[in-house]
Amino acid sequence: MSENSALPDISASQHFCQWAAGLETAAIPDAVRAAINAAALDYAGLCVAARDLDYVGAMIRAQAALGGGGNCTALGHATGIDAAGAALVNGTAAHGEDYDDTFEGTPVHTGAVILPAVLAAGEQFGTTGADVLRGAVVGTEFMCRMALVAPTGVHKAGFHPTAVIGALGAAAAVGATLRLSASQMADALGIAGSFSSGLIEYLAEGTWTKRLHAGWAAQAGLRAALLGREGFLGPRTVIEGQHGFFHGFSAASIPNDFSHMTDGLGLQWHAANIAFKPYACGTMIQPFIDCAIQLANLDVAPGNIDTIECKVGDGTVHRLWEPLSEKRNPSTPYSAKFSVPFCIAVALVDGTAGLGQFTEEKISDEAILSLANSVSYQIDPENDYPANYSGHIRATLKDGTMHVVEQPHLRGGGHEPLSVAELNAKFHANLGFGGWGEDRAAALQIWCEGLFDAADLSGLKGFRQ
Repeated sequence: MSENSALPDISASQHFCQWAAGLETAAIPDAVRAAINAAALDYAGLCVAARDLDYVGAMIRAQAALGGGGNCTALGHATGIDAAGAALVNGTAAHGEDYDDTFEGTPVHTGAVILPAVLAAGEQFGTTGADVLRGAVVGTEFMCRMALVAPTGVHKAGFHPTAVIGALGAAAAVGATLRLSASQMADALGIAGSFSSGLIEYLAEGTWTKRLHAGWAAQAGLRAALLGREGFLGPRTVIEGQHGFFHGFSAASIPNDFSHMTDGLGLQWHAANIAFKPYACGTMIQPFIDCAIQLANLDVAPGNIDTIECKVGDGTVHRLWEPLSEKRNPSTPYSAKFSVPFCIAVALVDGTAGLGQFTEEKISDEAILSLANSVSYQIDPENDYPANYSGHIRATLKDGTMHVVEQPHLRGGGHEPLSVAELNAKFHANLGFGGWGEDRAAALQIWCEGLFDAADLSGLKGFRQ
């Protein structure tokens, strides 16, 4: 759209909102409902896992400093708080360990944005579980479609896609939950465009700002939806406009395909394809961890390895490989979650990369760091990132023996989904990490499984502690 071109008769956000406002639960396919159910269980487990960690504590104290009280639940915390605060705290906790669901095509984390927003709205305004389901489906579908408009463009512009896309996604989700009209929802999206934020400069030293991006987007979208409901006007061309979202948040060199926002609505469901992580670190690192575990299963002792070379997609280098000195010697446990060298090394030594592998002790372990410093990368022009996330390792041993291992796709995604048993095991391990016993874990699992059939969300209060 040129600066002098006429505005469209119907914008991308209006088209999407007309579909979303008319969506009823009976039209949601079983596969989509199953994916959102799994996301709710994963989300709840992650909230509890992080409840006693330092960054969540800082968030709770900051929230308390603004004044106490409210009708909504921060999972695992005793005091009720306001709806925006609940969305912020729960979203931060769910995303904080980078163990939450993701999307193949361009990585966005939908569950940690959408679920805290719709649950806070549902608890505050007394909606049914079915309305929360509608909202969760709409918001997830919106975020996935936005991620496909300009793959790699948001990252290349220096922004975190989950953060900036998430504010609009949460606005759509809350709008659908509260049954806003199509025009009110389009206003909410327009407003949320001005609420979007989230730089990826956390990568420099592994600081905490990415952790709050999902929660900030969740509360921003909630506020935008309420403003839209009350008649506050937002630009209907927020997505494709001359000064719209992708003008501001995507690299100019990346072409925008806005058809992803409108084509096949109600027929093609991206929300059915969200992926669940087996490891507590960055999305594109996951296949390399699988490669490292394959290598360990060949009885390759870490101490016998001389060098490890990885073939990688060019679009992953600036987040997961550079600066190489930081990636080989992470400054903080959080920085280690976005380091392919560290994650390969810790997986070779420990055989996994769960919550217990990203600690001060691990980033000081001489054996792990020595191995991480042997890891290098080579850009593979044939790598199909971001359409697919794969791993490739060539390990050369000190005796000259060479081993090549590959992981062709993201395990936990569409090519190789995690089983129900694996998702349940992850949930229970996360609750154990957060200090909850099996009885309490079982009660939360039952609540999550019945969430979208519930008459209301009053049961959430039972999980304050």
